[in-house]
Amino acid sequence: MQKQTSLRHHILPVTTILVAIVVIWYVAAYLMNAPFQRDLDRRANTTPTAIEFLQKTMSQPKPTLPAPHQVAQNVFENTFLRKVTSNRSLVYHAWVTLSSTVVGFTLGTALGILIAIGIVHVKALERSLMPWIIASQMVPILAVAPMVIVVLGAVNITGLLPKALISTYLSFFPVAVGMVKGLRSPELIQLDLMRTYNAGAAQVFWKLRVPASIPFLFTSMKVAIAASLVGAIVGELPTGAVAGIGSKLLAGAYYSQTIDIWAALVAGSVLAALLVAVVAVAGRLVERAMGAKQERSQA
Repeated sequence: MQKQTSLRHHILPVTTILVAIVVIWYVAAYLMNAPFQRDLDRRANTTPTAIEFLQKTMSQPKPTLPAPHQVAQNVFENTFLRKVTSNRSLVYHAWVTLSSTVVGFTLGTALGILIAIGIVHVKALERSLMPWIIASQMVPILAVAPMVIVVLGAVNITGLLPKALISTYLSFFPVAVGMVKGLRSPELIQLDLMRTYNAGAAQVFWKLRVPASIPFLFTSMKVAIAASLVGAIVGELPTGAVAGIGSKLLAGAYYSQTIDIWAALVAGSVLAALLVAVVAVAGRLVERAMGAKQERSQA
């Protein structure tokens, strides 16, 4: 009975939304590709039937909007039918982007945690640093990325590090904000109890504030890992990279290969979903190790 309820409340809504998206996608593909197909038929002096016209609209080599089956076929071919080392393999390009994403996410998480600790414990930092942190996120990443690439390129720093730093720029903010909220989440009565036990600042931090901040940390990390991936892809655009999801987007735009562009977008979306899922699983494992499972069972 529980399994049926879970199916009804989780899988069914997601499936319904996916089906609706695919239907809308097909309709939009027909509407956007039909004018070009009519022009082709007019030039060729042909009058196809409605079914033939629909088939042609959904099978154009360079459509304005690729149909879902065209994108799915491209993703399947470039994922499972290509060697991983091939320049056309989506796995290869995803791995290149993943490398800078993970490095940037690691640096961003560490930086965000350090900033949060400083803000919580030093009032001057909260008043002086926090406004600048918020202001830094107001600058579009498309404006920041070329500056970072050019400045680091001037001192011969190229490759993974510039892209990782752009990922760090996007990922540190949600971690910092989440950790500030988490470190301040203990109630006043809990802090008073620690003082009653004559606990020092370090003991309050490690035994009360850090455990209370763990759920906030992993929630913000799920946002940060997705932002880090976006930063890595954006970082590949101004460099003219020859590998990575960003390079696939550039190549597709240059040669008007819209199907390749959409396949790269799907690959990036799948990679983001997998990364968020990994962070979510890690969060559950950490919370379970800290006793969250026992607390839920007792409740």
